[in-house]
Amino acid sequence: MTNPAHAGRMLFVNIPVADLDRSKAFFAALGFGFNPNFTDETAACMLVGEHAFVMLLSREKFAQFAKLPIAEPTTHTSALYCFGVASRDEVDGVSAAALAAGGSEADGPEDYGFMYSRSFFDLDGHGWQVMWMDPAAAEQGPEAFTASAQNADADADART
Repeated sequence: MTNPAHAGRMLFVNIPVADLDRSKAFFAALGFGFNPNFTDETAACMLVGEHAFVMLLSREKFAQFAKLPIAEPTTHTSALYCFGVASRDEVDGVSAAALAAGGSEADGPEDYGFMYSRSFFDLDGHGWQVMWMDPAAAEQGPEAFTASAQNADADADART
């Protein structure tokens, strides 16, 4: 994998939610934690990765930052949120937890061999995708990984 272009940068994605406590409970059921230093009655800082966070903001708090009208996520897509997990089984586990916590399935499983994902809508209608990618594919890129896998298969066929 390439080195980050800007080491030390952090990513904060802000999304509006109708009921902050309900959204926190939903994402906690999926295994996410929250940074208490940046969580109050109007906002919750959800830990996604080492330097990646989703700020769940009450619609009122979100409106303080937004310069345009807030899109209604149940009728308009303004963004799709995707996060990676460590295994295919974890993709299924997180997706099952999302559905059990009140989310709804957005799309069936997508299996590309080197990558596997599932999609769901959260309680506010925001679209999320949870995905696993073979570490070699992440390192090489999908085309190089697929070519090397095909070459390995051809070599194995030639030996038999």
